[in-house]
Order: sequence, then C-alpha cells, then structure tokens
Amino acid sequence: MSPTPASEARINDPAAYLADVGKRARAAAGALARAGTEAKNRALAAIAEDIDRRREELIAANRLDLEAGAAKGLDAALLDRLELTPGRIDGMTEGLRQIAALPDPVGSISGLNYRPSGIQVGRMRVPLGVIGIIYESRPNVTADAAGLCLKSGNASVLRGGSEAFASNQAIAVSLRHGLAAAELPTDGVQVLATTDRAAVGAMIANPEAIDVIIPRGGKGLIERISREARVPVIKHLDGVCHVYIDDQADAEKAFAIALNAKTQRYGTCNTMETLLIAAGVAPAILPRLGAAFAAEGVELRGCPATRDILADCAAATEADWAAEYLAPILAVRVVPDLDGAIEHIARYGSSHTDAIVTEDYSRARRFLREVDSSSVMVNASTRFADGFEYGLGAEIGISTDKFHARGPVGLEGLTSEKFIVLGDGQIRG
Repeated sequence: MSPTPASEARINDPAAYLADVGKRARAAAGALARAGTEAKNRALAAIAEDIDRRREELIAANRLDLEAGAAKGLDAALLDRLELTPGRIDGMTEGLRQIAALPDPVGSISGLNYRPSGIQVGRMRVPLGVIGIIYESRPNVTADAAGLCLKSGNASVLRGGSEAFASNQAIAVSLRHGLAAAELPTDGVQVLATTDRAAVGAMIANPEAIDVIIPRGGKGLIERISREARVPVIKHLDGVCHVYIDDQADAEKAFAIALNAKTQRYGTCNTMETLLIAAGVAPAILPRLGAAFAAEGVELRGCPATRDILADCAAATEADWAAEYLAPILAVRVVPDLDGAIEHIARYGSSHTDAIVTEDYSRARRFLREVDSSSVMVNASTRFADGFEYGLGAEIGISTDKFHARGPVGLEGLTSEKFIVLGDGQIRG
C-alpha cells in the first residue's frame, strides 16, 4: 500500500510535515530491521523493474526539471548532472540489482570468543535506524540511496535538490511500488514532497526521528548541515587529494599514476589536486609530466622550484595548496623528501585520499602509517578511492570523519555493531 499523502497544509508547515515524516519513518524502521534478506532483495528487484517499466514517465518528469533549470539559467554542467538519459536509467536499475546481489551485513556476527567465565562475547551488525540523506542535482542518487538504506535494514528520508523535484517524485513512485510488492512498509523510503529550504532545517534538527544525516553536495551545503545539525552527520567537506612522487619511484609508474589521478575525471572528490615531487627527481620527471598535462589542457600552478623547471607554469599562491579545484587545474610543489611531503599533506590536506609512488618498502610503510587520511595508497591512482573499486558495491558517499564510518560508505558503513553475549546459565561471582 502507498503511504497516506500529507495534506498540502501540512507540507506548507515544514516542522509539522517533517514530524509526520519522521514518525512514519521511525515506525517503518523496526519492520525493515526485522526484514529478511530475501524480502529486501525482492523489493530491490521490484523497484528496478518498476523504474524500467516507467522509464518514459521518468524521462517526461526529468524534462520538466531540465526545462525549469534552463529557464533559471543553470549552467551546462549542472544540467548534464540533472539529466536522466536512457543510459543513466539503465545505471539506476543495474545499481539496484547489484545492491541486491551484495552480502547482507545485518545480523552478521564477528569476533565471538570464550571468556574465562564461560560466556561467549561477540559483535553483531545492526541497522542504524532512520537515515536522512540531503543531496543535490543528480536524481539517480534517489534510487542509489534508497537501495543502500533498504538493503542495510534502515528506513530513509530523502531530500533531493529543488532542481530535480519532478524527477525525484517520479522515482519515489517506483520506490513505493517496489516496497509494496515485497510486503515491506512503503514509509521505509520517503522522498520529501517539498522544495521548501526550511525542510532541511527541520530535518537536521529532529534527532527523535532521524538517527544520522548524510549530506551529498557542495561545500556550502555540507558546512551548513555540519554547523546546524542536532543529528550526527557522516560527511566530507573537501577532496584535496595528493600524489607524492618519491625519489625512489619508478618513473613510468609515477607518470601514469599522476596523469590518471588528475585527468581521468576532473569533477570528483578523489581527483588529485596537488602533485608533490621529491627534489631529487623533479628535474627528470616534471618536464614530461608538464608536457602531458599541457596536452590535456591542465593549467599548472607551481612553487618557485617547479617554475624553474617548467617555464610556462603559473605561480601558486598559498590558497592553491588547500584548493579543491574540481577542474583541469593542478598545484605542483617540489618538496625535499618524504618528510616534506608528509608535512605538506598534514598542513593542507583534507583527510580524503593521498598516494605515494615509491619502490622503497620502508618509505611506503611510513607513508601508510603517518598520513592521516581516510584512504592512503601506495603506487596507485587516487581515483581508486571509490566504494565500487573497493569491492563495497555502491556507496552512499565518502566520509573523512573518524567516527562512525571512514572512507567509502557502503552497506557496512550504514550499520553499527552491538555486543552479544552467549551463556549457559553463568552468573558473576
């Protein structure tokens, strides 16, 4: 069955509307936490089938958003992110089926050990409860987020961007149909039916109804939510990612990794934004890299030592070292050695993803141990910092926090652990 639609008057009162949504989500969370893997997978398959069947309706709704966005003057990049092409709809359905194929983390037990008293103590994975997700632009996030929350046994409250309102509401119909087909509560996934910005404020100030908030979007949105939320937040603000080329690096590996880390895709949070290179190898490696980046249209901004080697390189400012460009711009700095690279990353990095290129095992181990980021890599491109590449399946985002999840947040990151104790009549003396 579909949920009872909220009245227009209630929707126009964000606090009352969110209180109602939260109450229904909390009630549904218990049923989803108890749901078996088969039922959850059946719902995911049914959602995918419904999206596939209703693709013309989704494209028609998306066209309304695209037309409204063009009329408001959204730039080409935003309109591209907003568009639901046939291929992106295929991606949504395939993503849901992939989530269904992943192992269910809920109920898994680890670390079960006997204690001297005879009891066994272990830990069991359990859902977080109700997850609120606030995101911008891309309507396919609606299906991805709903699918991950559902498989991990959580109810979800989804607030997409106003620019994708019609698209998200069309996808919400398929979410309800799929849950109903599996005889799961349709309130288990609720897509907010309002574009009122006050709804975000009401959402992040409601710990009685929502257990955790996950923001996905621009830095301004995430900063606001982190500052104002009364609900725990899983977030990352910036992806200021580094590749350090050590003086013991293989030159071919260094060239391929640095080029890929920057140019494979510019607008992602795991794209390299600063290249660090040891002074001992900079004169040999930088000219070739500089030519390759120029051929790709990448603007380089470098320190004085870099500009001595690359005459056409612009001067870097202090702000460049902490910049997340999300564009074909790269900061380049020559550092004395590994210590200089680690010091630079500690000062300017965002704890997202950092990589070293070296053939020296001891230096690689030092880098892994001392660089305090959510992903630290040896001889690999930063672009691998992704839930799918890590074998997690889809991801809800990448967290640079140290609690509760860190790095790509997949199904396991949407659960918590509780201690379980198995006994046979033991009492404590």
